[in-house]
Amino acid sequence: MGSMTGWLFPRLTLDTHTEIIPMQRFLEPSQVADFGGVILDCRFSLTDADAGAAAYARDHIPGARYLDLNRHMSRTPGEQGGRHPLPSTREFASTLAQRGVGPQTPVLIYDDSRYAFAARCWWMMRGLGYREPQFLAGGYDAWLDSGGATTSEIADIAPAEVGPMVPDAWPLCCDREGLRDLQARGARLVDAREEARYRGEIEPIDPVAGHIPGADNLPWQGFTPDGSGFLDIDGQREYWGALAEGEPLVVYCGSGVSACVNLLSLSLLGRDDAWLYGGSWSDWCSYL
Repeated sequence: MGSMTGWLFPRLTLDTHTEIIPMQRFLEPSQVADFGGVILDCRFSLTDADAGAAAYARDHIPGARYLDLNRHMSRTPGEQGGRHPLPSTREFASTLAQRGVGPQTPVLIYDDSRYAFAARCWWMMRGLGYREPQFLAGGYDAWLDSGGATTSEIADIAPAEVGPMVPDAWPLCCDREGLRDLQARGARLVDAREEARYRGEIEPIDPVAGHIPGADNLPWQGFTPDGSGFLDIDGQREYWGALAEGEPLVVYCGSGVSACVNLLSLSLLGRDDAWLYGGSWSDWCSYL
């Protein structure tokens, strides 16, 4: 049997008394001045691995700390496992601690890519059992459009403690064999890539085009139809349609990153039991 960890994400809260209301997970630029936690800049480019760090060095929200997809939210890829294999849970908890983030730290995350890289951070923090981060609504572009201040200065950081209850493995994350086990149990598989990649008409990144047999398609970009604002709850329900009713439900993309936008939507709709195929298409096609 392949690797898959089956316990659910805990219900995370803004404090010990108040659950996060779904669309309050998005903080408007005008609300950032009153935010009292840690801000994480998750900007990245799949076509230029140095672009995100360079953008952060050039300008960022004052006080923000940088998280790089390749260096901080992934480990070095191998022959199999996909382009962005997850680091160990302990490694990521240590990365967060170095940026002043502990289990109960309020965190605001942003990128400039329609939440794709910020959502990866969100999913990973949830997997650790940490307090659920909020998203900057509209990302960094919305911050700039609102006249928000920027700086190139790197803030001093007081490290935090790593949480004492960090799990040994990522919850609700499966590898290729784990996916086959889930499919044998009747899992519904959702491909979050754009339609042309799903159909195999183009493949700009991985060496093989196509999709996993049996997968349906629900592109992650559909949750931000104007390129920035996230669909409201009714819009998300309509976009998912019957696909959201899968039991179990597994989502994948090219390398386990943008699928986290779909998983974010499912969480907003109350589905905290959906799986991520961590290696996604880049792992699957490495066996073909």
